[in-house]
Amino acid sequence: MPDSETELTAPELTREDFLRIDDPHFEPDSVAIVTGAASGIGQATAAALAVNGLTVVGADIDVEGLDETAETIERFDADAEYHGVETDLTSDDDVEAIVTAAAEEGNLRFVANIAGMQHIASIADFPMEKYDLLTDVMLRSPFKMAQAAIPHIEATDDGVGAIANMSSVHGHYATKDKPTYITAKHGLTGLTRAIAAEGGGTLRGFTVSVGYVLTPLMVDQIEDTAEERGLSKEEVVENVMLGQARTKEMMTPAEVANLFTFGFSSHAKHLNGADLLFDGGYTHTYE
Repeated sequence: MPDSETELTAPELTREDFLRIDDPHFEPDSVAIVTGAASGIGQATAAALAVNGLTVVGADIDVEGLDETAETIERFDADAEYHGVETDLTSDDDVEAIVTAAAEEGNLRFVANIAGMQHIASIADFPMEKYDLLTDVMLRSPFKMAQAAIPHIEATDDGVGAIANMSSVHGHYATKDKPTYITAKHGLTGLTRAIAAEGGGTLRGFTVSVGYVLTPLMVDQIEDTAEERGLSKEEVVENVMLGQARTKEMMTPAEVANLFTFGFSSHAKHLNGADLLFDGGYTHTYE
């Protein structure tokens, strides 16, 4: 992979990036909550769902980023409204408040729990305050979000909806120095299956698992991994991140957003308690 700094920057979103689906529930009276909506995959997913006609409520602690998402969606001339709400996902009160606010906008049917964090360290050296923060954001808050949202989804006229959780190839296997991230992603598999078990078939749960995506979080992770392992950033990308993959390029945030769009649609009604694994062959092939 070339070593230019430009290629370690998340690509700019365009309306043409997004899959568009004709679906009876993809209309402005249907509401979707997207966490982590201020950047990266969350921002792309908020835009993708708005382009598909859903009213979107974006949750993030980054107010400036939420405003950028609003500007992006406005530029796309989306068919529905977007509301960015400053939300501390480590606060149960904040999570309950954004679910209540979303339900006031229409029929709350969809939740995309995308917000994520990373910290690179071994188990022996991992700060417990970082462990608590990462698991609060990536595992506890999705549980709380589901707890608050499920009654609203069930109260719609047909009970149709879905809660999607952002997993990872690290929800399928472990590598060193990411123990909390791996713990949280494996935990999301259990939460997703529990949602499916209780959803009665119309309320679905699913995860989305991908490899390395060109997001701001990933750019930071490259730098952290390079420092931790004594490698150049280019060596991290080529050998650590893409070394096992068969598709030798990183996914874009829009490509991941399209998986959430498909997963929420009626075309995916049999996707329940399961995982959408798009990883370029990373997990199931080996050299």
